[in-house]
Amino acid sequence: MFAKLKRMEKFDLVTNIIVFFLALCFLLPLFWLLTNTFKTSPEIYKMPPDILPKNWFTGNLSELFQGQPAFQWIWNSFVVSFLTSLFSVLISALAAYGFAKLHFKGRTVLFVLVIASIMVPKETFIVPLFDVIIGLNWIDTYQSMIVPNLATGFGTFMLYSFFKDIPESLRESAKLDGANEWTIFSKLMLPIVKPGIGALFILNFVTAWNDYLWQLLMARSKEMKTLTIGVASLQQDINPNIGLRVAGAAIAALPMLIIFILFQRYFTKGATAGAVKE
Repeated sequence: MFAKLKRMEKFDLVTNIIVFFLALCFLLPLFWLLTNTFKTSPEIYKMPPDILPKNWFTGNLSELFQGQPAFQWIWNSFVVSFLTSLFSVLISALAAYGFAKLHFKGRTVLFVLVIASIMVPKETFIVPLFDVIIGLNWIDTYQSMIVPNLATGFGTFMLYSFFKDIPESLRESAKLDGANEWTIFSKLMLPIVKPGIGALFILNFVTAWNDYLWQLLMARSKEMKTLTIGVASLQQDINPNIGLRVAGAAIAALPMLIIFILFQRYFTKGATAGAVKE
């Protein structure tokens, strides 16, 4: 027994070393991005490069926020990402609850169609969707970036397993106490599946924040661009200041890090729920 414990300790030590090394490899590009933000263009191109800036240069950030509507881009990204995630989670939760707990004709067929929609790439229907947006006169508006991303098969599929694992006896007990279907869903079921909702919210937020193609088609004016599109436009401009572009990329990456750090425990619980069965 003692020998087995020793082998397990050695295995854990080796595993931790490998994980630590991989973590450093994944963090190195982020570290390089952040440090280059405070370098001038010649210092960024310097070979061999300096690990840390010799003189911390803030001109890149100043030019980004003074010469470009960067604050407006950040606000647009936050509004689009937050509202998309919020309403997408609500719609996915309603659909998943209906498929998991309610009995109606054609439920299995509809659920299969919803799951099958996950395999259809968005690029295949982007042209007809674009025509619909033009017909609604939504070009260059928030709703054009938000509404088409609200109903997702992935969100419904992800939350379906959470609702399915809830014992039916809880729902029947609530019905005996006089609760209606909406009360059961909002007061009883949603708190139980909170880890899954938290994980789905983070995934949707990151997806909406990093969306490029659809937001590029919808945002026509400079003031309606999101941060992702705004930073990409800096790459297209004839501007030799590589430091400005690096600063824009760093600003675009930081909110995602903050969101993940704040909601990491919800994401971990939601992503690993159901992995271990008692």
